[in-house]
Amino acid sequence: MRRKFSIRLLIAGAAMAIGGPAIAQSCVQANERTAFELRALQSQLMVAAITCQRDGDYNAFVRKFQGDLGGAYNTIRTHFRRTAGAQGQRALDGYITTLANEQSQDGVRQGSRFCQNITPLFQVALAQTSASSLAEMSMERNVLNPYDAASCADRVTTPAATTPTRRRPAASNRSAAVTRNR
Repeated sequence: MRRKFSIRLLIAGAAMAIGGPAIAQSCVQANERTAFELRALQSQLMVAAITCQRDGDYNAFVRKFQGDLGGAYNTIRTHFRRTAGAQGQRALDGYITTLANEQSQDGVRQGSRFCQNITPLFQVALAQTSASSLAEMSMERNVLNPYDAASCADRVTTPAATTPTRRRPAASNRSAAVTRNR
């Protein structure tokens, strides 16, 4: 019995040694999380600009945070290269498309309330002073972000965890959450 336990322990250790780097590679680093939140906010404001005819507000946001937005895009691109290798560009394109589609659908679900709910987000975003404050605001305002990989810090503390928990409400509850938070 003791020998079987030792063999199982040895196999489990080998599996963790082999799987550990792969798990670490698929996680989101702190600077990447900030970039994903910033990109989600930018996309949400772009959807709002198109839907609610707020082009001037969106352009002011892009002008004010142009460097931060470009840096966020580059960070996300690097993340997908790291996690998807040769398929990194495809993964990045898929993420950006999914992000815009889901945010647009969220606007459709809100119906006539969408513009009323989203317009104050422009003023709050323009009042921020840095990428990190924008990312924090994005999380506080529960801006929809479909990319749900666990943070690397979580992976280090719980290496056996393979399924991240969602911080965003489920699609059926999202409209209500967005309405309350805006």
